[in-house]
Amino acid sequence: MTTRILIADDQEDIRSGFRLILDSQPDMTVVGEAADGETAVALARELRPDVVLADIRMPRLDGLEVTRLLAPRTRVVVVTTFDLDEYVHTALRNGACGFLLKRSGPALLIEGVRAAMAGDTLISPQITVRLLSRLTQAGPVAARPAAHPLTEREVDIVKLVARGLTNAEIGAELFISAGTAKTHIANVQAKLGARNRVGIAAWAWEHGIAKAEADTP
Repeated sequence: MTTRILIADDQEDIRSGFRLILDSQPDMTVVGEAADGETAVALARELRPDVVLADIRMPRLDGLEVTRLLAPRTRVVVVTTFDLDEYVHTALRNGACGFLLKRSGPALLIEGVRAAMAGDTLISPQITVRLLSRLTQAGPVAARPAAHPLTEREVDIVKLVARGLTNAEIGAELFISAGTAKTHIANVQAKLGARNRVGIAAWAWEHGIAKAEADTP
């Protein structure tokens, strides 16, 4: 089945770039574009896309209000330049199926759409790391027992996921391909029962594996 996508962003070059990325996927097609929030809501109700990608700062209605009006009937993934915690919390509270930063790159954009279609919520790794690290500010994370189902290589992968690295960055760090890194992450998700990278990062913090990373600038 083809995922039908509506792009809402007030910058034409951003919309064009997203369209090129998404239309290049065999299972995705962009069915419409909107340069402001009101148009986005109207088009979403008319075209009934599977996923709406919404910027936050748009004329007439911002992406947070667009999310409130469309979700949960329509899956909305917020894609923005601004990663303020207030925006993240409001977007998720309003029913967003994801919160991605534009600088995160094409692979995460595609992954975010697929996650939304799977009923999952994907948040950019950079934001995840910041939110999780703040959970430890009241005190150090107590390390859980060392026993777990992961191999030594998979633990290395988990530490890098907890730092917010992409598959390509993990590959470069460990001298493996991005595809191999992706396979390792899929294996880790299966072993831990994690739904996505956010779940892996949360597990790392909970078990003290990411503790050393918290002090990294």
